[in-house]
Formats: sequence, C-alpha cells, structure tokens
Amino acid sequence: MSLPVRRPGKVIAVGLNYRDHAGESAVEPPVAPITFAKYVTCLVPDGASIVIPRGVDEVDWEAELAVVIGRPALNVSVDDALDFVSGYTCMNDVSARRIQREEGQWSRAKSFDTFGPIGPRLIPASEIPDPQSLGIVSRVNGERMQNADTSQMIFSVAELISRLSLGTTLEEGDVISTGTPAGVGAFRATPVFLTDGDVVEVEIDGIGVLRNPVRQA
Repeated sequence: MSLPVRRPGKVIAVGLNYRDHAGESAVEPPVAPITFAKYVTCLVPDGASIVIPRGVDEVDWEAELAVVIGRPALNVSVDDALDFVSGYTCMNDVSARRIQREEGQWSRAKSFDTFGPIGPRLIPASEIPDPQSLGIVSRVNGERMQNADTSQMIFSVAELISRLSLGTTLEEGDVISTGTPAGVGAFRATPVFLTDGDVVEVEIDGIGVLRNPVRQA
C-alpha cells in the first residue's frame, strides 16, 4: 500500500463547507472558508488501518474531495484556479470530537497518526473537468452515512484555491481537503462513533472507493 501522492508539504483542510453540515452542527454557514492544517504524518493510503490511540474517543468520519496542486500557485484568480490542479482523490478527515471540543481548535484532533486516509488513486484533473458535479458518499460497515454532491459546497474548489493562494504559495503536491457534507456521526440523534473492527468507505464519482478498517490501539 502506498499513498496516491508524494508526501505533500501542506495538507489544508476546510471546515463547514457544506450548508447541510453547518446546519447539523448548529452553526451559521461561514462567510469565508474556515481552514486548518492536518499534519502530514496523519496520511495513510487506501486499505491501511485507522488506528484509534489509547485515551482517544468519539472518533468520527468525514468524506471529502481532496485536490492536489500541480504547480506553484500564488495569488491566482478564481477563473484560473483549476489550471493549477494536478488531480483529485478521496479523503477521510477522521476527527476525534471530544478533543476537538475541549481544545477549541481542530488540527490536533484531526491529525493523529492514520487520521488522514487518502486514495485510492489520483485522478488527473483532465478527467474531472467539473469538480462541482461529483456525488460523494460515506459508508460505515456497508451502511450509507453521507450522500451528497460537490455542487453543494459553499466555496467551490476554484474559490478555495484562489483564497488559499492569497499571499501563500501553494506548492506542487500540496493537498486541499474541501470539507464534508451532512451525515457525520457526532450530530446524529443518537451519536455514532468508530470502533474497533469497523470499516469506513468514502466513494466519489469518477475517483473510486477509499476503504479503511478501524483498529483500537
């Protein structure tokens, strides 16, 4: 098993980028992208285990479209932004919800080792001319949990690249994970969290299925 991309310099994730997910989180949709870093050491490929560390609980899934930058992008316009994309893949922004709540910031709770499954493969940008027209689904043990379309993003892929490149160079290989739709475990009427033995899948049209088992350390 190997990552579908070379080790990136940056993994930039976007929070609350679907209105329905903001709604289930009981917060107003953002007026500007909410971004945070996922540590590069969290990345694992398709088929690798998501390992829940000792002392960590309320571990949740988040199906996301990941964008890989193909050449340096600095201060690019929305109109030109997609020209800087190398390709697209699936990502699972695995999140430790209790730690996320307690610490008031998101990076550490979403960056434990193995909390960044990515794959199964990188699809060239030329094969996905419109990243805003892709179905996105997550399943846990075969049960569908999320079912949405990337057209429902608040900030499009092009808008995200343009905004994130303002004053900061996005380098070749950098990854942008573009946010998750409604259907995560934490905000269900009866919360559902990942446990030892579960299998999580993220499927995006035109890309494939990212599948990872869950293991308790």
